Amino acid sequence: MAALKDRLCLYLVTDTQLCAKPGVVETVRRAVAGGVTMVQLRDKTATTAQRTELAIALKQVLDGSDVPLVINDDVTAAVAADVDGAHIGQGDLSPEQARALLGPGKILGLSCETPQTVQAADPLIVDYLGLGPVFETPTKTDHAQPIGFDGLARLVALSSLPSVAIGGLYSTHVSGVRLSGADGMAVVSAICGQPDPYAAARAFDAARTERAT
Repeated sequence: MAALKDRLCLYLVTDTQLCAKPGVVETVRRAVAGGVTMVQLRDKTATTAQRTELAIALKQVLDGSDVPLVINDDVTAAVAADVDGAHIGQGDLSPEQARALLGPGKILGLSCETPQTVQAADPLIVDYLGLGPVFETPTKTDHAQPIGFDGLARLVALSSLPSVAIGGLYSTHVSGVRLSGADGMAVVSAICGQPDPYAAARAFDAARTERAT
């Protein structure tokens, strides 16, 4: 597998409702073909058994792609489906508990919204940080106050861990995320629910190329 920093470049977080047509599995298939480099299965309303079943289906889609799959919040499902890892928030299991369940060989991501939580993240336990929210997002109504790109840059500077920006991000934000120092950006509605997930993912690559020239 490529270095984790590279895998964070375009990080897709699934939304079952937004992906209702054509569905999560097909959305992921098309988005990965378009350039998504990492996938997080997030479904707040599903049971552990349902998340496990969906994760196994996603593993088949991702087989041979070098695109890691992690599950949001549900470490039990991540272990049962034997995916690449899990992503947890501040109100979930502690990183120590999650790592004990996952084992040493799996990816563990942690959401951080404040300088205090970023500085508390142990690089010996956590593999990467999700930093934000950068902007308001309708896909997560209980998020903290948006921090903008200036706030994102301040959080990035506080840790040596790889980081992915989260919260209301679209292809028009590629330059701002890059300048903040974050290794990548997590997106939901910018790909999920779009008429063409492949083209939506390609738009991020086009934005990166445009800004590099």
